[in-house]
Amino acid sequence: MASQEINQSKVVAERLDVADEKYRKASSDEAFNINDNVTAKIQNPLAHLTKEEVIRDVEAFALENGFQDMTPLLIKGALVAKDPPAFESVEGLTDVEKDGVRNEVLHKWRQPKLLYFTIILCSIGAAVQGWDQTGSNGANLSFPDALGIPIENKFPDGTVNPAAARNQWLQGVINAGPYIASAFIGCWLSDPLNNYFGRRGTIFVSAVFCALAPIGSAVAQTRDQLFVTRLLLGLGMGCKGSTIPIFSAENAPASIRGALVMSWQMWTAFGIFLGTCANLAVKDTGAISWRLQFGSALLPALPLLFGVYFCPESPRWYIKKGRYTEAYKSLKKLRNTELQAARDLYYIHAQLSIEASLNNMKTNYVTRFIQLFTIPRVRRATLASFTVMLAQQ
Repeated sequence: MASQEINQSKVVAERLDVADEKYRKASSDEAFNINDNVTAKIQNPLAHLTKEEVIRDVEAFALENGFQDMTPLLIKGALVAKDPPAFESVEGLTDVEKDGVRNEVLHKWRQPKLLYFTIILCSIGAAVQGWDQTGSNGANLSFPDALGIPIENKFPDGTVNPAAARNQWLQGVINAGPYIASAFIGCWLSDPLNNYFGRRGTIFVSAVFCALAPIGSAVAQTRDQLFVTRLLLGLGMGCKGSTIPIFSAENAPASIRGALVMSWQMWTAFGIFLGTCANLAVKDTGAISWRLQFGSALLPALPLLFGVYFCPESPRWYIKKGRYTEAYKSLKKLRNTELQAARDLYYIHAQLSIEASLNNMKTNYVTRFIQLFTIPRVRRATLASFTVMLAQQ
């Protein structure tokens, strides 16, 4: 058993050493100057500090935020974060704590149930996004006639429809309603909503729109009413699509963060599949088929609406708001051991402190928008995301 534990420790150290080699090599200037360095990455903010400096800073942090009773735990966590490959050399770690850190590499999917619940709910949110996109597919076969905008060039009796071209444009605008509202309003609303209501609050607000808008579409009596409900649906889609991947990333540990965030697109595609199945299931229901096809998007929105507040709020959001006690409570629910929660609490705090010092000013909506194009690392990410989204659509 002893030799097996030694071998496991070597594997952990080797894997973490590869992942963190860039942190140990970077000087503090290279790590923190995001405007001038080539890679423009914020490196491990603790790597360049001595052990004594880390302990001094942690003690000050604990005193300032009311964590005096858990100062030893925070110190151990900060020292683990400072040099992850050498975590076993940190004094005072228990066997349980060592196993917790070791399993982040050897058994990275061994995570708390509440984290998986959060990820499942985020996946439902992605499926809502896909279902919302396909609700109008089948409805296009009958809603134009039902709402007085027939798109056929000739009526059944053979006479020419003089308004066909105009009606086709109206149909197209109604179909595009969610994307218009999402692109020009919904996505941009996510910033202030996240700032004031948090990740869960923003997801809840978006879920309200995604639940009520399909009902409105299903009972619409005129084309104008249908268009307005489609616009409202776009507000929910934009806020949700901009928030859920962030919420998922901020709650997940680093070892599986990339995989979980990437699952957004997979579950969106699955939602498109479910929406198409729903269209097919109700296609033969007669005059109300288009109403059922629009309204079916309500179904996946309900578990998102009622389940989001069973998830812990993003610890990173709490820390940005200075609510460290609540951040630690969230992290304890999302990590396997209190050591990992304390480590991530202080590490996130250190990262945000560096980011705040780099900005050197209080940001607002306008300054954050300007930073999309003025900070090199952010500008490159913005350009990459624009390109990927345009190509994907």
